[in-house]
Amino acid sequence: MSDSAVLARPDAKAAMKYRTVDADQHLNPDQTFWVNYLPQRLRDLAPRVEHGDDADYIVFEGRRSKYNIIGSQAGRKAQDYKMEGRVSDIRLGNYDAAARIADMDMDGVDAAILYGGGPLGTTNMDLYIESFRAYNRYLKDFCDYDRKRLVGVAYIPMRDVDESVKMLREAAEMGFTSVNIPGFPQRADTTRALSNTGASESMAPQAAALTGDPGQEKQYDDPEWDRFWAAAVDLDMTITVHLGGRIVRFTNKRRFLSDLLMSKFSMGEVIAILIFGGVFDRFPKLRFATIESGGGWTAFASDYMDRTWEKQRYWLGSELKNPPSFYMDQNIWTSFIHDRVAIENRNLPGAKNVMWSTDYPHSETTFPDSQNWIERLFQGVPEADKHMILSERARRLFKVGV
Repeated sequence: MSDSAVLARPDAKAAMKYRTVDADQHLNPDQTFWVNYLPQRLRDLAPRVEHGDDADYIVFEGRRSKYNIIGSQAGRKAQDYKMEGRVSDIRLGNYDAAARIADMDMDGVDAAILYGGGPLGTTNMDLYIESFRAYNRYLKDFCDYDRKRLVGVAYIPMRDVDESVKMLREAAEMGFTSVNIPGFPQRADTTRALSNTGASESMAPQAAALTGDPGQEKQYDDPEWDRFWAAAVDLDMTITVHLGGRIVRFTNKRRFLSDLLMSKFSMGEVIAILIFGGVFDRFPKLRFATIESGGGWTAFASDYMDRTWEKQRYWLGSELKNPPSFYMDQNIWTSFIHDRVAIENRNLPGAKNVMWSTDYPHSETTFPDSQNWIERLFQGVPEADKHMILSERARRLFKVGV
């Protein structure tokens, strides 16, 4: 943590009234943090930052890559967005807790759910797995600055059930109330898991932390994973996926925008596998959230799944106890940035559990104009519904302030 992040900590006993809870913010840690949080035996392998004449560079495993700042555009005008630059080009709130709180105050955000930042994109599997733990330790320290306003989501791999359950329990012991998993299980060799996503070789293990391998025969509805879902229920942990259906090819200008669209819609496959596979019949208390997915499409998805299930369930031998829309409203949550359709569909079957977010500090963020966006998006919406979407639903799901 920087010096500014350990000064003037807020009163832990002060009461907090939540009007806005941002369901999706991100950290972009200073890459020098790895050397302090990795196990001693691996610290010599940590990334380092070099300052060049044209940009800062991340030096890691024989690669020297320009510092990518496309996910750190908060505060910039759209016409000033750029892919690469220096650490000094991005807002301090990307990685400094005190500055993050100041930006939240500027934007009218009372509490934020925090994602992103790990693991390392490495082909060294020991380093890869330990980088999950290192990032989670860093995230805990970041949130300790003000746990009533900063709520972290731990990251864990899904290569092996025993490993995943162990790391889920580790996250709970650290005080996390939710973990993010890949949209699909990973292969044990994660360097092979991104062969059909378009992710570059260097980022494949990192991308696998979000996507996994959609081509595997055994998906999350396989009984093999039931011990993980049982542990999540036992520990009262919310499970999230984050753009887990398709990797956005951020460095490909030709495909970037179409990938962004499909990164939302492809979340439907992740959800459908869980529903039709009976996971929520076996674990009715399991909470599963698709973050940065948007929510306007879920009413269509729910209606379509209901109709097709009604027609096809007999010859398929489906043992599902309820229509899919039932599980969408009981077990599934979604978050949006600027999705008026999600708000208008909030009372339709399967579309009820929507939550608002700013996506700070990513290029889609509504910062620093979130209050204007809220006013525009929620015109004509009853105050009770508005409060539920802007605050209460995320507060309950992520146990904000608990």
